[in-house]
Amino acid sequence: MTARHVFYTGRVQGVGFRYSTKRIASGFDVTGWVKNLPDGRVELFAQAFEVEELEAFLEDIQRSSLGSHIKEREVKLVAADPSLRGFSIVR
Repeated sequence: MTARHVFYTGRVQGVGFRYSTKRIASGFDVTGWVKNLPDGRVELFAQAFEVEELEAFLEDIQRSSLGSHIKEREVKLVAADPSLRGFSIVR
């Protein structure tokens, strides 16, 4: 299992970013979560059994209408969390 921790900067809050990300995730075999941060960024944790599946999910976020709101994307390779189920919006 492989995982990524991603921080999105730009006009990423107040544009349906979290809900759109959850919708995109439903088309992939990924688990994780997405949440707004107090500093205006959006934080994402996503994991998948196949690295190609995870990368395709992250690329779909960039290629979607959300891409126009993203100014910067910081991606870190992190340890997976096998206890996660589904993909959720964290408040």
